[in-house]
Amino acid sequence: MHSHSGPSINRRALLIGGTALAASASLVRAGRAAPAEPNVIELTAAAGRVPIVGAPYPRTDVWCYGDRVPGPEIRVRQGERIRVIVRNDLPEETTVHWHGIRVPNSMDGVPGLTQPPIKPGESFTYEFTPPDAGTFWYHPHADSLRQLGRGMAGAFIVEEPTAVSVDRDLVWMLSDWRLTSEAQIAAGFGNAMEAAMSGRVGNTVTVNGAVPDEVPMRAGERIRLRLVNTSLARIMSLRFEGHRPVIVAIDGQPCDPHEPERGRILLGPAMRVDLVIDMQGEPGRRYRVIDDFYEGLSYWLAKFVYEDKPPLRAHHLEPSPSLPRNPLPEPDLAAAERHELRLQGGMMGGGMMGMGGMQGMSHGASWAINGTSMTGDGHANMPPLLTLRLGRSYVLTIRNETAWWHPMHLHGYSFRVLTRNGTAVPHRRWADTVLVPPRDTVEVAFVADNPGDWMMHCHVTNHQVSGMMTVLRVA
Repeated sequence: MHSHSGPSINRRALLIGGTALAASASLVRAGRAAPAEPNVIELTAAAGRVPIVGAPYPRTDVWCYGDRVPGPEIRVRQGERIRVIVRNDLPEETTVHWHGIRVPNSMDGVPGLTQPPIKPGESFTYEFTPPDAGTFWYHPHADSLRQLGRGMAGAFIVEEPTAVSVDRDLVWMLSDWRLTSEAQIAAGFGNAMEAAMSGRVGNTVTVNGAVPDEVPMRAGERIRLRLVNTSLARIMSLRFEGHRPVIVAIDGQPCDPHEPERGRILLGPAMRVDLVIDMQGEPGRRYRVIDDFYEGLSYWLAKFVYEDKPPLRAHHLEPSPSLPRNPLPEPDLAAAERHELRLQGGMMGGGMMGMGGMQGMSHGASWAINGTSMTGDGHANMPPLLTLRLGRSYVLTIRNETAWWHPMHLHGYSFRVLTRNGTAVPHRRWADTVLVPPRDTVEVAFVADNPGDWMMHCHVTNHQVSGMMTVLRVA
């Protein structure tokens, strides 16, 4: 078990790191002699108080894992078995979903559908072997709007069998909070009007649980920066002033190394991007990382601050390495069965709901997939939208008929992103969460090789809980 601490953002982040000692103490190191024995980790979900904004503001009351925000970073090697004992000390039921990891269905963390929810005071043991190396994360799938919005998220890093040659491996857990002037989490998680639009976008963005500040850098070093968007609804479009990041993986799956389009990294909620950045700035200078997704609401997320030291190496490194491919089955497109998912609902302008007199809208729903709404976080006996045959290839056409953006996430799978509005998507892109802009159509493909009932939903959490959710059965 490798327990790497995250990047040191600033003094405030170090304060949070201090509270992590209790958490890291519970990382039980399994005996290396018997590799069949899984790594054992204990994770407690409970209320906590953390210094999100820092002095002079008070600490923020949160719900979290291991008494810290984000929760303890879990690191295992590819193919290494892991056992996570999750104890629930919250006043309500919870579960843990291992986002993007191709786990067995019984380990997927959807209440009622894949497991009984973990009641207050009780525990549940998750055990699985991550098949893919990459950047993943964990979060609740019960009362998820409130639990995720109060701070329950952590990074799950699966390391490649052979280390990737970089000087530093940094994880940025990006979170979005709606805080009051007293640095407390604002009420109003279930706002129906907001749910029918862009969802609960906050007013404070943090990196690794603290309002971001300066990140020390050394000229000439090569870093791997793992970006994880854990926000309820905020979409990010990041640009790195004075630097040329190279995308080497998306949602944990290696792609052909490439520079982002127009120099911007687009990250919807739940999406991850791994970058390799050669730190070619000048010693002593500062460079901003800017998020300008929302019109007129640009802000800087962090600043790279170069130490006043000569560069680490005199010459530029070779181009960014291709990461080793994960064992994903390649879909047979010629023989694939095709299905269409139409994303519907939401405010369309003029205050009208875009449901077109649809029948399947249940009470409290403002979104639907193919005319049917599933609300909440998952429950027993959810009827599947599609039943897929084990071992068969499928192409899903996702058609966004709404006026809003939707990061669509499929549990238990990574899919190949084939086309966007009829144009082939380059760089051999795989994902588990695909961002679908208004009126766009995206085609994805996968082999149905993981049996069970799998949730598919929008990861703007307000959209999920108010209808944009369905189940695909693989039998």
